[in-house]
Amino acid sequence: MTGLWGLWAAVAFWVVAWALNVRLANSAYRQARAVRIGVPVLFGVAILVLWEGIVTGFGVSPVILPAPSAIAAKFAASTETLWLDFSQTVLKGALSGFLIGAGAAFATALAVDRSPFLQRGLLPIGNFVAALPIVGIAPILVNWFGFDWQSKAAVVVAMVFFPILVNTVQGLKEAGRMQLDLMRTYAASYPQTLLKLRLPAAMPFIFNGLRVATTLALIGAIVAEYFGSPTRGMGFRISTEVGRLGLDMVWAEITVAALAGSVFYGLVAMLEKRVAFWHPSQRE
Repeated sequence: MTGLWGLWAAVAFWVVAWALNVRLANSAYRQARAVRIGVPVLFGVAILVLWEGIVTGFGVSPVILPAPSAIAAKFAASTETLWLDFSQTVLKGALSGFLIGAGAAFATALAVDRSPFLQRGLLPIGNFVAALPIVGIAPILVNWFGFDWQSKAAVVVAMVFFPILVNTVQGLKEAGRMQLDLMRTYAASYPQTLLKLRLPAAMPFIFNGLRVATTLALIGAIVAEYFGSPTRGMGFRISTEVGRLGLDMVWAEITVAALAGSVFYGLVAMLEKRVAFWHPSQRE
């Protein structure tokens, strides 16, 4: 009976939170920072409360779906392990691979911009490679680079390289013909035109590729750990705990991955707001 009362309380909280969110989203203050932050936060809390009520009310086995309270307790009790896994997967594998892949993609984009041969030859191959499944690439790169973080960084490089490359190449074409003609009138060299006109015009495209790459980097590093890893790492921990039916630990790792991905994406978005502040998408 207690579980059913908890379920009905959770449903009531969901209804009240939904009504409040609708009212805030349609209010005259919907553009205020507090409202823009409060609406998604309240929605997320309502989902967690409803999740807790459903699990406890229907007596769902923790092997199938643990309650948020159980996941939070496991998270609090395993902070040291979660930090080691985070350091191995995110800081070593995902971040290093992201930086190497982004730098290589940007340098290659400049070369492609100067070479019609590369435009016709490399970009179609890039589209082909970008469509390759990660479960096919990851075991090959793990065999090449070993079981430590270097192989995970290699997988991340393979995943983020072409999205950033394609977006950067497209962005470098965004400068208008009249603007380019004006730079030629001023006798501007290629580096001057690139730095003062074409790169600023390409920034929205470059950051679009970087935002896509933030999620791909984390996914690539975690999946690569399924095919070989030392005794730490988020992918290693998830695969191990699934075999032991420790779903609360699996969800704790998923929580860490979601938080890390959100922070990573948010940092890129903040950097874009400062660099490409002039673009209409960044104006409030």
